Amino acid sequence: MKTDVQIVEAVKNGRREGQDLMFGRYAQEVFAMIVRQVSNEQDAEELTQDTFLRAFSHIGSYDPERASLSTWLCRIAYRLTLDFLKRRRPFVVSMEDTEVWQTDISDEQLEAELSTGNEERIQRLELLIDDLSPDERMLLMLYYFEDRSLDECSYIMDATSHALANRLYRIRKKLYKQLQKI
Repeated sequence: MKTDVQIVEAVKNGRREGQDLMFGRYAQEVFAMIVRQVSNEQDAEELTQDTFLRAFSHIGSYDPERASLSTWLCRIAYRLTLDFLKRRRPFVVSMEDTEVWQTDISDEQLEAELSTGNEERIQRLELLIDDLSPDERMLLMLYYFEDRSLDECSYIMDATSHALANRLYRIRKKLYKQLQKI
């Protein structure tokens, strides 16, 4: 089995084998990340292909010291998906978003409130997540569903870990507030 370093070298040298190995090893992971955001499988397949085409053409910029090959590919996929979503659905800030800051609630209270509930409440939460901005949905998906560290999320999303931790708190707080309105 070839290592990621060997695969990257093969791609850099223009060998089709390297491209096939990279696609075979990571296409499912990239597709799964994208399809959670765009929900249309054809769009997700096209974005997955675009991700690998971009990766192949920019393989020289990959730095294994900064991120794993998987994380680097997810960063490319994130950017392409975000661009796609922004073209499709303009982001509108709701007036309700400004209310989020008016009540302090601890991180522990948020976690407890958002992680428990009956089936109806879980379905409501899923709908609320669907209404988040593409950036917010992506952060939740990477951190909670893919169980990525804040450092990996920060590399993929090109933001600091501290900023993403704050953003996660604000997103959870927004979801909590909206669930309270039920």
